[in-house]
Amino acid sequence: MKNIILIRHAKSNWDLPLPDKERTITNSGIKKSIKVANNAINYINSSAIIWCSSAQRTQLTAEIFLNVWNLEPKNIVVNDDLYTFDCLQLEEIVKSCPNQCENLILFGHNSAITDFVNKFGNKFVTNVPTSGFVSINFDTTSWATITKGTTQKIIFPSEN
Repeated sequence: MKNIILIRHAKSNWDLPLPDKERTITNSGIKKSIKVANNAINYINSSAIIWCSSAQRTQLTAEIFLNVWNLEPKNIVVNDDLYTFDCLQLEEIVKSCPNQCENLILFGHNSAITDFVNKFGNKFVTNVPTSGFVSINFDTTSWATITKGTTQKIIFPSEN
């Protein structure tokens, strides 16, 4: 059995004229991330591998979630390839996950996350909002062979 948790970064701050990868997150985004992380705490496996896009807003979001979950931010693996908005690229990265990993937590971007959730989960989601959390289980022993899984939990800030 494999499980992936996909989390979209918190609402990004557009106040300063920064390159996209350097944008931070808003105070509202911080509050919503804390809210979702608190509601998701029972779905987290502390032995999970944690992957994160290289964008500043995604790393800040990961740190907030991990702080709420009492997990060490030093465990975050930042991967520039996760700075993608393309589902096929995200799928390729997920399928490269080592098979000894049973649980993967991934912090990334839309539309890649929404498209991945709809391709591999069994519940349709119109849009994974900022700070949105989706957990999907796969009945397989290999990440490379994941197909349609079972959506276990969806937590969106507006619904909690």
